[in-house]
Formats: sequence, C-alpha cells, structure tokens
Amino acid sequence: MRYFPLFMDLSERAVLVVGGGEVASRKTEALVKAGAQVTILSPELSESLLRLWHDDVIHWIQQRYDSAFLTRNYVQVWATTDHAALNHQIHADAKLLGLLVNVVDDQPYCDFITPAMIDRGLIQVAISSGGSSPVLVRNIRESVEAILAQNLRVLAQFCGEKREHLKANRPDVNARRRFWQSFLADPMVKETQERTILEHRYQHYLAMPELDVREVVWVICDTDVELLPMKAVRFMQQSEQVLYHRDIPAAGLDLCRRDAERAVFASRAELQDLLTRAREETHALCIMVTATDFQAVADLKMKGERQFGCGVYQSE
Repeated sequence: MRYFPLFMDLSERAVLVVGGGEVASRKTEALVKAGAQVTILSPELSESLLRLWHDDVIHWIQQRYDSAFLTRNYVQVWATTDHAALNHQIHADAKLLGLLVNVVDDQPYCDFITPAMIDRGLIQVAISSGGSSPVLVRNIRESVEAILAQNLRVLAQFCGEKREHLKANRPDVNARRRFWQSFLADPMVKETQERTILEHRYQHYLAMPELDVREVVWVICDTDVELLPMKAVRFMQQSEQVLYHRDIPAAGLDLCRRDAERAVFASRAELQDLLTRAREETHALCIMVTATDFQAVADLKMKGERQFGCGVYQSE
C-alpha cells in the first residue's frame, strides 16, 4: 500500500492552485466544497472560476507563476498548468518550503492523490487505485454508489447528533456498538428519510433492556477467503475479539473489524487458555482456524457455538 488513505480537514485552510483552466476549475470546485480558502495564481481564469471569483468564493492573483507567491501559509499546492516543465518547477519550489503538492495527472510529482468520491453528506467513500487505473476505479465507484442508500445523509447526521446522548445512557463502548448495530439493522431505519421515524426507532431501542447475549463463532479460513459465506464475514466484521491461528492468511484477518481485540495462538493449549477468559468477557467472539488446525481443536467448540467455513454452514 503506497498511499495511506486520509481525509484532510481543509475548512478555512489556505490552498494555492496554480493555473486557471478547466483542470483548475474541477479541483477548485471540490476544494471549495470542502471549505478551503482557495487562491488561484494565473493570468487568466476559465468562466467557472471567474464566476467563483465574482461571488467572492475564491481569491485571484492575476499573475504568472513566480516562486515568490509560495508561502508556508498554504497547506496544499496544486499545479494544474498545461506546461510540464512549469509544473515540475512548482513542485520543486513547494518541496523546498515543505508544502504538500499535487501535480495533476503526473503521479511521480504528487505527495498526495485524489480518489474517486461518493458523497452522501457526512458519509464519504473514497476509492483509489494509486493512480494506476482510473477507469477501473470509476467502474468500482459506479457499482458501490448504486447500492448505497440515499437516506445516508439524514441517517449519518442523526447518528452524529445522538452520540453524546447515547454515551450518557450506554457508558460501555461495546454496549453502544451493539445498540447501533440493532438500530441500523432496523428495516424502517434503513429506508426512511424522516427524522421523526428515526427518533421513534431510536427511543424504541433505547428503552429495550441491555441483554447479556454472548455469541461465539468459529471460522474455518484457508487461502481462498472468497469462499467464506456472507454470514461469516458479517460476524467477523462485528466481533469484539478475534482469536486466530498463526497460519490464517492476512486477507482473512483483513475481513475482521479493524478495532477488534486480537490474539494469536499456535497450539491447542494456547487456544484453550485464550478461550477460558474470552468466553466470559466477550459478547461477540470470533475464532479463526485453518481447516487442518480445526481437526486438532474441534472438541473445544461448545454446543451452541456456530461454525462457518469454505462455503459450509453448520449450526451445531
């Protein structure tokens, strides 16, 4: 992974865009939408940029590029001119000042790249191929966008407004997670854009007693993780703790919830020790083993603990 995914807060932050053409227009519109204070450095502006300037949305320095215009006040510099040599000079000048710089469509001269975005208000999905395949990324974005509910804008805002309220009513972080999982799985919550309905369902789940339900799932995971059933993956992403054999492939662990507590084991004895405490303390426990290793530890699985693996589901 060459690029670390990061959402940067540009609200009220100074950004310099060198160039005033169509490329600059596209980048500027996105920067303005993010709340950045954009300055354009260019002798001329496109029609769309002129409109933004007339509306006092952006600042305009009507000059040709000179390194004297670069200052450390800018958190980002964008080079969008039609001249590669000039863009590379802007990159070199910006690096001397320790500024983050992006030379558009010239990946070796980019400290950061912009992904394809799906915008649902507070919910933003970013997709990137590291600059290697823009068409593939566009196809993925279209596929993902088609399955994302339109009510995510309202839902995200509602959940954000309720965070502190729920903390006061559910002090335990795992209890809050279980609350949100139940709330967000509600069919009415998934479909509605009415805040009154969201409030009604929120109060409904808040009034329900906190049940001490503990669930343990065994996942048999080998090299081809795509053979795992959806039920297994869904639980892996909801687990509070993951116990996994050292031979579990990295692709399998990547399917687990990122902030779940994890512990690795290499033998039956190590797993048995981990299980004693985990069964008592964890509400959602996932145990990941390879098919070979499962034969040696299968008798540790207790009645009622579910088992998934290789496309096969077994309830007992």
